[in-house]
Amino acid sequence: MPLVRIDVPESVEPTRRTAIAAIVYESMVEVLNVPEHDRFQIVTAHSSGNLLIDPTYLDIDRSDQAFIIDITLNAGRSVELKKQFYAALAERLKAFAQIRSEDVFVSLTEVAKENWSFGNGVAQ
Repeated sequence: MPLVRIDVPESVEPTRRTAIAAIVYESMVEVLNVPEHDRFQIVTAHSSGNLLIDPTYLDIDRSDQAFIIDITLNAGRSVELKKQFYAALAERLKAFAQIRSEDVFVSLTEVAKENWSFGNGVAQ
């Protein structure tokens, strides 16, 4: 039951934004065992000065195309599985959307299952 927020620079063209979102979803299904059709994503393009990403933090050389993927999901996945996800996602973004691995910032926030309602006022 993930909720994904993808924040990109405005210079990332709409077709590339769509590709990024699709790759994130497919990677979650294949690596994190997220159910099919459990796709809830918000993609936001930010103008210059509204998406601030340090270009060299931790000695990673980020370009002006760097972006943030923020995923809220159910708690319980192992550290190893999360590491596999980060690596697979970066590889897929590079292979299928020509995204530099250095430009991909991922944040996972885990929550308990009772913190979701997908509609009808019912806790899933």
